[in-house]
Amino acid sequence: MSDALDILFSQNRAWSARMQQDRPGFFTSLGKQQAPRYMWIGCSDSRVPANQITGLEPGEVFVHRNVANVVVHSDLNALAAIQFAVEHLQVEHIMVVGHYACGGVTAALKNIRVGLADNWIRHVQDVRDRHQEILDGVPESARPDALAELNAVEQVVNVASSAVLRDAWSRGQRVTLHGWAFGVHDGLLQDLGMSVDGEAATQASYVHSIARIRLKYTGNAD
Repeated sequence: MSDALDILFSQNRAWSARMQQDRPGFFTSLGKQQAPRYMWIGCSDSRVPANQITGLEPGEVFVHRNVANVVVHSDLNALAAIQFAVEHLQVEHIMVVGHYACGGVTAALKNIRVGLADNWIRHVQDVRDRHQEILDGVPESARPDALAELNAVEQVVNVASSAVLRDAWSRGQRVTLHGWAFGVHDGLLQDLGMSVDGEAATQASYVHSIARIRLKYTGNAD
């Protein structure tokens, strides 16, 4: 095994020892169940670790990540994770979290070819095309961040329209969706104003969030 991997095992053993010393019984409790209140759907970017950003410990947030935090109805991986979180773990909040300086978003915005991932990034390009009018009014340097926010909002809509969430809400289950963005430059989460707790709330929240993003980046809410 390479030295680069050896150090990971060494750090893991040190972490485990610290946890057992500082919090006896932690791993015994952790092994018995997971009962998180939150699900995080985020980007695979190594700079965006859900637990550390939110200050949550193992077992407190259920995580699904992919390039540019995309949720599409043909992705059984994402849908299976969402179904498990909603139906089995009974999470109360699902956060779809984009981030600034996202490589996938930048590639979608600028038509940068990256290989096989081009097919996946096409979903973000669909968001770009849907909101081209807004992006045209944004200074070029800020367009990647604006698209990252728009993409997070659109992915919340996709989660909300999935059969998993529609079924959960129809049976009266309380689960709320949120659109957020994370700043790799300052470590702060931004609430994009997209919160949905039922099918009826989706459109109004969407319109409000898009208007906020437009105002933020163009100075015009219309």
